[in-house]
Amino acid sequence: MDKKILSTAGFLGMTAILLGAFGAHALKEVLDTEALATFETGVKYQMYHALLLLFLGSNTSISFQLKIWVYRLVLIGVVLFSGSIYLLATKSLSGMEAKFVGPLTPVGGSLLIGAWGILMVHFLKKKA
Repeated sequence: MDKKILSTAGFLGMTAILLGAFGAHALKEVLDTEALATFETGVKYQMYHALLLLFLGSNTSISFQLKIWVYRLVLIGVVLFSGSIYLLATKSLSGMEAKFVGPLTPVGGSLLIGAWGILMVHFLKKKA
């Protein structure tokens, strides 16, 4: 499981860098300031959670079962949160009506919050 978590962390980190560069160079010319800032928010949160998965996959004090839960919440949360933000920020380019995407952002955010909450409770319960 750790290999899967760490591989996913690498993938999310790599694609966050690629998307960040794409936003800074290609999208800078075609999106307004607000849409670009929104896109960058998706990139930041994707990178934050890539780093969380690096921590999760290399931490030996977290049980296998807990790792599975946190991994799933983070992965689905990033796809829904950052993915929906990318679509919403670039809707002027794609011409896609993205109304269906809007509700996915808070769902993804809630899953990410849940992952952090599970970790917090784990560490609060842990004996020195």
